Amino acid sequence: MDTRDTSTDRSAVVAMPESGFHHARRGLALAALTGLFAPALLRAQSAPLQMEVWKSPTCGCCKDWIEHMQARGFRVKVHDTGNTAARERLRVPMKLGSCHTALVGRYAIEGHVPVTDVIRLLKEAPDAVGLAVPGMPVGSPGMDGPQYGARRDPYDVLLVARDGSTRIFSSYR
Repeated sequence: MDTRDTSTDRSAVVAMPESGFHHARRGLALAALTGLFAPALLRAQSAPLQMEVWKSPTCGCCKDWIEHMQARGFRVKVHDTGNTAARERLRVPMKLGSCHTALVGRYAIEGHVPVTDVIRLLKEAPDAVGLAVPGMPVGSPGMDGPQYGARRDPYDVLLVARDGSTRIFSSYR
């Protein structure tokens, strides 16, 4: 049995051929670099985020909200069938209802939720049903057109828990 101290002795690595040793070091360096740069590469190469929206075929503010999401990189599939059934299926409490309901990944998005909050939700990935902006507050995305002038109603974006309870996710004042 060899009792030499190999902590500083390179001969302990001799079992691996020299080219294998350098190949292993190169692989470790590549893995480290990939770990550092992978998030940026994934962002640069990722496909647009997919979203499905259920709305009334005649709702103009829903159309404007969809355009808000598309302008920021979402690919949206629209169902002009109303949103009551979708809201129920996605477990959004009726009291939080608005004029459209969306599905992004595993999350329900109810009403005029700003894109920044949707992206934050996806990034933080809480165990929740999704987000809701109850009603149709003027000044929220889709409710911010020229017909509203400079009016801005304060509103909250609510995180909807699996039990139906809510907490404030973001506030707009």
